Amino acid sequence: MVTLVYFASFREKLGQDREQMDLPATVSNVADLIGHIVSDRDAVWQQTLQAANVLVAVNQEMVEEDHPVADGDEVAFFPPVTGG
Repeated sequence: MVTLVYFASFREKLGQDREQMDLPATVSNVADLIGHIVSDRDAVWQQTLQAANVLVAVNQEMVEEDHPVADGDEVAFFPPVTGG
């Protein structure tokens, strides 16, 4: 099982701040996980989590989409950060 955490505007768009999900055998990295999450959800989920500028952390470490995901991990999704 993995814990998924949604921050900032993602929390509002998706209507939740966290959930737990069984990790299917077909999921080996962040990209696979995102594909699995959005596979049975509506277009808002797809547009939000599959956007090119989504930031992802696994166990509180920022990672790329090819980073491995394992049972017990916490995976957090962040909107892009802008400065000023």
